[in-house]
Amino acid sequence: MQDIFYMKKAINLAKLGEFTTAPNPNVGCIIVKNNIIIGTGWHKKPGESHAEIHALSMAKGKTKGATLYVTLEPCSHFGLTPPCCLSLIQAGIIRVVIAIIDPNPKVSGKGIKWLKKSGILVKIGVLSKEAKNLNQGFLKRMKTGLPWIQLKLGVSLDGRSALKNGNSKWITSAESRRDVQYFRKKSGVILSSSQTILIDDPLLNVRNCTTKNFFLKLNKKIKQPIRVIIDSKNQVQPFHKCITSMGEIWLARLKKDRKIWPDNVSQLVMPKYNNQINLMKLFSYLGKHNINNVWIESGASLSGSLIKLNIIDELIIYMAPKLLGNHAKPLCLLENYLDLKKVPKFIFKDVTKIGPDIRFILKMQKK
Repeated sequence: MQDIFYMKKAINLAKLGEFTTAPNPNVGCIIVKNNIIIGTGWHKKPGESHAEIHALSMAKGKTKGATLYVTLEPCSHFGLTPPCCLSLIQAGIIRVVIAIIDPNPKVSGKGIKWLKKSGILVKIGVLSKEAKNLNQGFLKRMKTGLPWIQLKLGVSLDGRSALKNGNSKWITSAESRRDVQYFRKKSGVILSSSQTILIDDPLLNVRNCTTKNFFLKLNKKIKQPIRVIIDSKNQVQPFHKCITSMGEIWLARLKKDRKIWPDNVSQLVMPKYNNQINLMKLFSYLGKHNINNVWIESGASLSGSLIKLNIIDELIIYMAPKLLGNHAKPLCLLENYLDLKKVPKFIFKDVTKIGPDIRFILKMQKK
């Protein structure tokens, strides 16, 4: 029970870095001696000290004989910072409690072996589920090369995403739109399609907002996620709002055009599949460029394609208490299934009321 108590505190510390640590994982650390916390730390951003080093610094040399709690296996390699394992050994830590093993091939299991070889007692697996939830994108990217992929959809009670004339502003409430900002800010990429740009001309950026667990000061400059637009027919133009707003833009295309684009815009030539962007190759490309989390906001066509590919990790649906009618636009374009055994299936992970709406978070059942 004592280990769980202190690991919970370490996990809460790790959450403080959820907007700043990418592409590194979120990590929290607690040092305890004689049942007293003598050091705490969390990883803030790449290139800065790891959580363990911050905690050791706070403990000010009083760590001999202490126990250290950390949400992720301490590193054992020289990267942008020295290995944490060496610092723990030199500090006289006698016991290390770890939530999860680091899947990074440079680290995985090596830090634990190093600690054990030095005579330090190691316990693994305390609150591992909670620790994994902190770093779903990092863990998936390290294991598969692909980022964690979330698809967001706004829908009416009758399963419609827009009126017959295409008008979709606004199906969901202001509260839901503020809630979306939290997920956008946590993501390395916000992804959409040229169709969405042509119809809605959205900014697709993180805006100032306040929700229960998320606060961005109005006068604080917000680091924007990379916006990736799937634009196989080169339809996005330099005058569109997402192009003229601050932040990096990647246009995923089958070939470049010769237009003059702002410095923040890159044209990515991607492989094709059936005369469209090969989506699997695109996500693999994002993974290779250290993107942990992708947040997708798109229309029915791209949403349907993603669901059919069975690559969505989470489907996030905001349902508004409205009825749009039989001729309104569908949520996503899928084939006309004749067998219920073949339809895409999901598992409810969370159901939360957001203002007048309901937010569903669903996990896709892999085939």
